[in-house]
Amino acid sequence: MKKIFAFGAFLAFLATTTVAATSPQITGAYLETRSADVYVGQCFANGEMNTAGQEAIVAWHIGEGKWDGVSLDGLTIVGAINAQATLGDPYGKPYPAKSVLLVDRQATPEQRQALINFAQEMGGELLRHVVRVVDAPIDMEVAQGEHSTRARLQAGHEVTVETRAIGEKDHLCGNEDTFYKPLTQTAHAMPAVAMTDEYRGKDLNTSWTLHDKRSAFVGTFAR
Repeated sequence: MKKIFAFGAFLAFLATTTVAATSPQITGAYLETRSADVYVGQCFANGEMNTAGQEAIVAWHIGEGKWDGVSLDGLTIVGAINAQATLGDPYGKPYPAKSVLLVDRQATPEQRQALINFAQEMGGELLRHVVRVVDAPIDMEVAQGEHSTRARLQAGHEVTVETRAIGEKDHLCGNEDTFYKPLTQTAHAMPAVAMTDEYRGKDLNTSWTLHDKRSAFVGTFAR
């Protein structure tokens, strides 16, 4: 009887540790824009390679969770990127890329550093070379629903993004598909139209204002 009890206790412990190991420690909403279409036919995509797609914006709004042991519930961090070639092109060499991080002004100093560490972990090479960190008021809204593609982002005076769903009138050649994957790890992501995709900072030696491109992803992350 004791052996049966001990074995049962071991199985319960194993199940508990497995759940703990696989449960995400931080979750929330994700938004991404590129200066090249991501939902596009191959002929259009080939036309943009090496002429567009070097610029990107990535944003994470933390719904709940911790990073480096610090609670980040309700905070947001945004990265603006200028790469050396079309991001996502398997034959391109976009790195090293320069980036600017915009950190939620509501964060405490401890949360601020944890947000930076989180973004750099999620962004990898995209955010490895940060040329400036800006504390800014950030407002990011993503419509509820697993397949929602409506989102809005305002980060200081530097970043403005607004997206909508892809509709019938957005199919230009009839062979469109999700040509590129999101630039960072996501739990779920849907391509969307970026009605506005704007970066107005001066630290990347470039700025951009784009409208009505099929160049965005809206989704969720879990890490």
